[in-house]
Amino acid sequence: MSRTRLLLSCSACLLLVLAPALADETALKYPKARRVEQVDDLHDTKVADPYRWLEADPRESEEVAGWIEAENSVTDKWLAGISQRDAIRERLTGLWNYQRLGTPFKAGGRYYHYRNDGLQNQSLLYVQGSLDDDPRILIDPNGLSKDGTVALSGTWFSKDGRLVAYGVSSAGSDWKEIRVREIDSGRDLPDVIKWVKFSGASWTRDGRGFFYSRYAAPQDGSRFQNSNYYQKLYYHRLGTPQSRDVLVYERPDQKEWGFGGSVSEDGRWLTIGVWQGSAPRNRLMYKDLEEPYGAPVTLIPGFDARYSFIGNE
Repeated sequence: MSRTRLLLSCSACLLLVLAPALADETALKYPKARRVEQVDDLHDTKVADPYRWLEADPRESEEVAGWIEAENSVTDKWLAGISQRDAIRERLTGLWNYQRLGTPFKAGGRYYHYRNDGLQNQSLLYVQGSLDDDPRILIDPNGLSKDGTVALSGTWFSKDGRLVAYGVSSAGSDWKEIRVREIDSGRDLPDVIKWVKFSGASWTRDGRGFFYSRYAAPQDGSRFQNSNYYQKLYYHRLGTPQSRDVLVYERPDQKEWGFGGSVSEDGRWLTIGVWQGSAPRNRLMYKDLEEPYGAPVTLIPGFDARYSFIGNE
């Protein structure tokens, strides 16, 4: 039986794909996706969406999870019939199996680097107190979940070097949780910050908490489906529940505005970058952290360019 051979190139590897003839493809039996009576009215235009049920989170919907499993079964059975697949896997494994080290960096008086022994899905974060110390593992992203779908999505170190806030994301999502780990013990604190997107964490100089931005928690039944509007800037004090976090800044009249808070090197000022949509331009504000009840002050009022805070005197 004839086969068509396609050679595809990318920056990382050459992938040989063997596609069966059209007659073979018609023999594949895909799982049937049921249709529902779902019609949306979009500006007086009726738009049918019969597969809306497939937008549910498969971790929460047994029906969607079962449909995905059936689809994967069809794919896996087809791929298993490629006689050259083992040779391709062996060659690619050999090419990928070498140690990789990230650029070392210093934070809070300690040294850090990322390292991958060769075939690990995600690189591990190592820490050492001095350049003469042996590195030890601080965060192993491969152990964050059994199926490997949870990834490390950012690290932010306290000024005193005791703690690191780190983001974790599931299944490639932009949503992240922020957790806090003691660097000496490697133990996680009970603090967990949810519904964070397009934001990092910036510690106050005393290391007692950090600023971050998030969206409101979605209503039941609408997780991962709502638009991202009305982001807010918060301060989280360690040891307190997220429900008690202090709202620092919001703009109820500007649903598309997002905020990024960053503490100055001397710990005196909180700079607030204001962005809108995907445009690279931003506004800039600042707040005096020695005046806890003081309102943020506008420094750059318009979206005429991109501004970054460098330092202060």
